[in-house]
Amino acid sequence: MINLKQTISLLLVALLMSSCGIYNFTGAGAINAKTFQVKTFQNISELVEPGIERNFTLKLQDLIQNQTNLNLTNSNADLTYEGEIIDYRISPMTTTADLKAAQNRVSITVNLRFSNKNKAEDNFEKNFSFYYDYPADEQLNGSRLKTALDEIFSRITQDIFTETLAKW
Repeated sequence: MINLKQTISLLLVALLMSSCGIYNFTGAGAINAKTFQVKTFQNISELVEPGIERNFTLKLQDLIQNQTNLNLTNSNADLTYEGEIIDYRISPMTTTADLKAAQNRVSITVNLRFSNKNKAEDNFEKNFSFYYDYPADEQLNGSRLKTALDEIFSRITQDIFTETLAKW
């Protein structure tokens, strides 16, 4: 009787473990790739904020490394991410009664070209964008700029991750 209980328990544990093997909470478990490459996203927008191309590239690399078991490589990758920051814009969003800006919005648009060497039908080119609103009486520099860029890049990189790897 004890052997039967142990055998059934062992089978249940094995079944549960094997059923979890292909599922991943990020949704990125079923891709047919081992390596990825993120080429530096050049900033070609009219308004240039120094260093955002490097920050964005690193943020995308970190997200993919942290949420998948893919290995980052410099060449000949299974998955390739490349593109440009095509728009960096600051614009007034709301006004006061005397027609002065009460709130500004910084928005960034990234053009992504994604290629999957093992599955060409997954290849695409698409724009991703997001924004951050801040009070018009404050300058967008220092910690305010860092907060804005962190929020914008977090959203854009998560959208890119979802579009390219999370096949729900």
